[in-house]
Amino acid sequence: MRAKERCGGNAVLLAFAAVIALTGCGTPGAPLPPSLKLPDRVTNLAAVRTGNEVTLTWTMPRKNTDKLLIKGNIAVRVCRKEGSGVCDAVLSGPLSFAPNAKATFTETLPAALATDSPQPLTYFVEPLSPHGRSAGLSNAARVLAGEAPAPVAGLSAQLRKDGVVFTWNPDTSADQATNIRLHRKLLTAPSPAGAAAKSSTQQGILGPAKEPLEQSLLVDSPAQPGRAIDKTIRFGQTYEYRAQRVARVTVDGQAVELAGPLSEPIRVEAIDTFPPAVPTGVAAVATAADSATGPSIDLSWLPVSEADLAGYAVYRREGIEEWKRISPPQPFIGPAFHDAQVQPGHIYHYAVTAIDQLGHESARSVETEETVPNQ
Repeated sequence: MRAKERCGGNAVLLAFAAVIALTGCGTPGAPLPPSLKLPDRVTNLAAVRTGNEVTLTWTMPRKNTDKLLIKGNIAVRVCRKEGSGVCDAVLSGPLSFAPNAKATFTETLPAALATDSPQPLTYFVEPLSPHGRSAGLSNAARVLAGEAPAPVAGLSAQLRKDGVVFTWNPDTSADQATNIRLHRKLLTAPSPAGAAAKSSTQQGILGPAKEPLEQSLLVDSPAQPGRAIDKTIRFGQTYEYRAQRVARVTVDGQAVELAGPLSEPIRVEAIDTFPPAVPTGVAAVATAADSATGPSIDLSWLPVSEADLAGYAVYRREGIEEWKRISPPQPFIGPAFHDAQVQPGHIYHYAVTAIDQLGHESARSVETEETVPNQ
């Protein structure tokens, strides 16, 4: 009996010891590492070079690596790396910003980095803890060092049916080493909502896409020095253009640019005064009279593929007579025409024109002739 009691008592003691082991019985466990309170890394650093100044922008962190909100300003270290070298600090004085602030910093490039051929510069920022430690460098933001490309001089524009052709004073050495960027600004006031809806109904359910107020158009290696073309204009609009030379270097698969100064602006009013293309491939086939119908000549030609085409007009003459329009007063759609007003044994000459929705008419096509059979 006593042995059984002893066994039961031992069991209770063992269970109690197990509970103590699980709960710790008030004894401290292994010590946790102290919190470093490091501000989170910056992930949206951007860099822009204007002239000989480089401006950095980024958003300061709100929390530290312990996911706690940061109180008070955060010190920041900025460094710059040339090529594959080390990242050297670019300022000696203090730089600090409030948590979640939109931060900015501008550096004037040293003379050695503002001249010579383009080379990549990489910038980083590090938000620091009160003890001067960081969670790591930000994302890389790159610009190009070196002398900026020469300005574009003598910019002029000529409106054509296929776009705006630009010319400028060519610079052989500069044009071979750089590209040209055209900055286009839409000066025409946007259409009222009612007019836009009406235009959409006329041109289909979707209608034309809204045109951006400003666009940047890069001209890669112009085929002719001192010449470029913008084929994306819309007739009826007014634009302002500026041009600049841009040097481009690829670093780690990413294009980095160094832009020269902008040219003086020029104004372009895109007024459509251009007729459609001249129809081609005009052919005529005569049919003799029979018991049911009189003689006739059927014309056909290749269709003109232009968005603003309204239709065609057909002209006819005999011998040395003047051309006479034999199609209806309004342009007709479709690259074919049936002429039943002909006489057996006569020779007729035909030509076709294309007409756009503004009433501009192309030149006459190459004429074709056909003889109507006597029988």
